[in-house]
Amino acid sequence: MDRRRFLTLLGSAGLTATVATAGTAKAASTGTFPGYKDSYGVLHDTTRCIGCRKCEQACNEVNKLPAPKAKFDDLTVLEKTRRTDADSWTVVNRYNAAGLDHPVFRKQQCNHCLEPACASACFVKAFTKNPDGSVTYDGSLCVGCRYCMVACPFNVPAFQYAEAFDPLIQKCTMCHPRLAEGKLPGCVEICPKEALTFGRRKDLVRIAHDRIRQNPGRYIDHVYGEQEMGGTAWMYLSGVPFSATGMNEELGTKSAPEYTAGALGAVPMVVGIWPILLTGAYAITKRKEKIAAEEQAEAVKQAVAASRAEADDKLKAALAKADKDKEAAVTREVKKAVDEARKTFEEELAAKEQPEAPEGDDAGKPGEDA
Repeated sequence: MDRRRFLTLLGSAGLTATVATAGTAKAASTGTFPGYKDSYGVLHDTTRCIGCRKCEQACNEVNKLPAPKAKFDDLTVLEKTRRTDADSWTVVNRYNAAGLDHPVFRKQQCNHCLEPACASACFVKAFTKNPDGSVTYDGSLCVGCRYCMVACPFNVPAFQYAEAFDPLIQKCTMCHPRLAEGKLPGCVEICPKEALTFGRRKDLVRIAHDRIRQNPGRYIDHVYGEQEMGGTAWMYLSGVPFSATGMNEELGTKSAPEYTAGALGAVPMVVGIWPILLTGAYAITKRKEKIAAEEQAEAVKQAVAASRAEADDKLKAALAKADKDKEAAVTREVKKAVDEARKTFEEELAAKEQPEAPEGDDAGKPGEDA
């Protein structure tokens, strides 16, 4: 058993034991859940897929996801194997299988397990297995622990690492809102080769086996997803071993919660402590966030008070300087007025003290008697 599978089972076991409830969290029970009776699913016939990426484009448009770096008609992206991420809820990969003179294309997205391991691992019940067969996610409940990513046997849930604030898990919803409106999933609707067939899961199982029986040379005798991990809503047909198309054929037929029924008896202490530790870690995290918020608010309050005090001091200094300047200006103007008045007085006084010339003062001047 590899590390990922061990964590998958352990995470599902501990969390399932404490938080599983009926209804939306039926998948989180320790018993088995065969799936809703009339739930829907999709049958992906990889022998019909041509790798056109139309399904990727439809998914992007229906779910209003960010535009991809490479346009959807750019098939060079098929040169390397991709996986779903926060902005790409479905991807098509190309595989070169031994013995074939042509490539095989397979679409990847959430398989919407009948008993989803993600729902079992989620201790805040952010995942819901719906009666229509889809597994949906409520981001408002998510605490960002990412145990769903560890638990998923198909490596599907993706995290918004690029989001600085409130990053969430992203994955295919099987177009749950469109199903509620009576519409087909976007990828199924657009597929030009009918490589995707939507319908009730029990009917899809029958259709898949009919195709195998009628075309034994075209398909291997295996409907992937009919039994894997307890069954999935998405199922696959292939002409080559599924391992040749990147699919894990060693998952077994038991769902994650069914595996954990034994684990619960074998390691009761671990199973009991696991959710307590997680809950405690969650409480501690929330407490730290509260303290950090309080400290930040106090720091802001002190900064505002300091700024206000500094502003008051500057205002007082400015007013004092203005008063001083005003007083100096008044003194200067008064002095100027006094100086001008003194000057005027002295000029008038000097004028009055100047002796007047006597009348006829010009008689007897030489030459005037002739």
